[in-house]
Amino acid sequence: MTGISLKPLAPTAAADDGLRPVNLRTDLRPLADLIELVFADSMDSAGRSAIREMRYLSHLGYGLKLLARLNDLALGISLGFVYVLDGKLVGNVSLYPAQYPKELGETWILANVAVHPDYRRRGIAGSLVEASLDMVRRRAGARVILQVNFDNVPAQRLYERHGFIYERAWRIWRRSGFVGSVAAAVPGLPVAQSNGNEWAAELALAQLARPNRRGGIGWLKPVHRAAFYRPWWRRLLNLISLSGAERLVIRDETRRATLASCWLERAMGFSSVRGWLLVSPQVDQRAYAEALLDYVVSRDERSTIHFEHPQDDAIANDLFKRHQFRVDRELWHMRQDL
Repeated sequence: MTGISLKPLAPTAAADDGLRPVNLRTDLRPLADLIELVFADSMDSAGRSAIREMRYLSHLGYGLKLLARLNDLALGISLGFVYVLDGKLVGNVSLYPAQYPKELGETWILANVAVHPDYRRRGIAGSLVEASLDMVRRRAGARVILQVNFDNVPAQRLYERHGFIYERAWRIWRRSGFVGSVAAAVPGLPVAQSNGNEWAAELALAQLARPNRRGGIGWLKPVHRAAFYRPWWRRLLNLISLSGAERLVIRDETRRATLASCWLERAMGFSSVRGWLLVSPQVDQRAYAEALLDYVVSRDERSTIHFEHPQDDAIANDLFKRHQFRVDRELWHMRQDL
């Protein structure tokens, strides 16, 4: 149960009841209250940070219109809709451009579908979702994607009714930097750094192991050339921004094919690592996944490590548990092609 009380809703500046586009200048603060209330039980640190940012932005007044073009959070909220009843903001939906490569078509993220508990079962959520889909259709968008908690069946049924299909269920695994080390498996599979010139082999692996129809590499990571080919200027930007991104690979005997890969991302100065693990279905998946996980955990054992991985991968699930990872979140990825 949430510890946030159902306090009376503050009236909005625009008191006309019904569905309307978001007004950043008047809606940000009541929106922050609504989203915090509805998602209190599942909100992670990034979500709490977004709520704090919304409350900060709400003080900027007329400057928000300009900021919305520069700030991703403000942009997504500004493109969404709210629902007002009794002069109070009781429902919300946000829409964000997903920044996919142009060849994949314009893709939008549906997020923050929230209705105050006192106003549910009135069709408000359905109206918000339908208005969002209509907006994307008018813009000739290719698809809309979303994430929903694995155990949130009512929300899943809502999205089903509006034409969304299930891509795949995913788990966010987390390993604390305070747990002890795990004995490594018997060595034998050499783990190496990708040299940057074998991006085509890594792309071929991803197309085989994680096709886009099953959600790609992970959330907002479709399988596409742009995610693999890293020109010199992109590597330079990583250095300037003090961010770190590396690719660990296990190659075949000819060194022409990549049989397994592990993507790692970290921000300089932060003891946190985010990873994605890919193994070809044509090899011994346990041996290759274990070799990569052993390498990462032994090297970064003092860091907090997160992996986003398909829920239905029983082999990887067993290996994550063996390496003392715990499930942080469990999510369905859903999609509607327009």
